[in-house]
Amino acid sequence: MATDQPLQPTEPLEHRTTRAGRWLRARRIRAALWIAVVEGIIVALLHDVSRWTVVAVAIPLLALYLFWGRTASSDTVRQLSWIAGASQALAVIVVIFAFILSWLALLLAGIFAAIALLFLFSDRG
Repeated sequence: MATDQPLQPTEPLEHRTTRAGRWLRARRIRAALWIAVVEGIIVALLHDVSRWTVVAVAIPLLALYLFWGRTASSDTVRQLSWIAGASQALAVIVVIFAFILSWLALLLAGIFAAIALLFLFSDRG
């Protein structure tokens, strides 16, 4: 019997997961890093968007994840809320460093971008 499927065992599916939720879970760190990179660059380069705007956006998104997203019945909603909360937490870290030194925010955004690229290029799928 010839098949094009590998003879490796597949991973078991977790209870209460969906195809979209599993796809998001496999990519959620990369997504959160890229969102934080984009926000960090926007805050560092555009003075129309203040650092306080990022903090004001992060507070409700983190609260949404903490109080609703972690216990949501939909796996996709849980993963999306995790991505939103994690990206905003990383963006707030960039903002805190931007308050200390403005060039440090760009450096941190660059480090986040390098980590995200590492995840991207190491993905074999």
